[in-house]
Amino acid sequence: MPTRTPATGLVEIFTGDGKGKTSAALGVVLRALGHGLHIHIVYFMKGEFPYGDQKMLSELPNVTFARFGFESFVDPANVKPEEKEQARKALEAAREAMLSLKYDIVVLDEVNVAAAWNLIDVDEVVKLIGDKPASVELILTGRHADPRIIEVADLVTNMVKVKHPYDKGILSRRGIDY
Repeated sequence: MPTRTPATGLVEIFTGDGKGKTSAALGVVLRALGHGLHIHIVYFMKGEFPYGDQKMLSELPNVTFARFGFESFVDPANVKPEEKEQARKALEAAREAMLSLKYDIVVLDEVNVAAAWNLIDVDEVVKLIGDKPASVELILTGRHADPRIIEVADLVTNMVKVKHPYDKGILSRRGIDY
């Protein structure tokens, strides 16, 4: 089983309204790959959209990922049953990867949003964190991290929006934002 990682895996959270949560997690992934660690990323609410990071990750050794959700965005005021089902499957896949001990790092991308919008139960996320093997580093991203999740984390970074191009009408740009 993994011997490349330190004996203590921590729980990291990247949250807040500022840009850079997934980018920060992918920075950790890149650094870990440089040391031969094994990583699995579970993408919540990021289905069949052509994300550049996923294209590159698929070409790298020691990293795997699973995407759940649909190409369309989730409307938090009108969550569909099939969106909840995708999020449930994502959480199940994250648990399976984490408990398999095949990976040094498991990333749950946008899990905080999935919990905040009631696609999955916050208590299930807290339980998953509590079941984390000591050697696994667990990284959770997404806005609106619940205080119960923050409480059980070891590291929490709150990305604060000072300015954002969306405020000026500049939409997501291929190769920069996705």
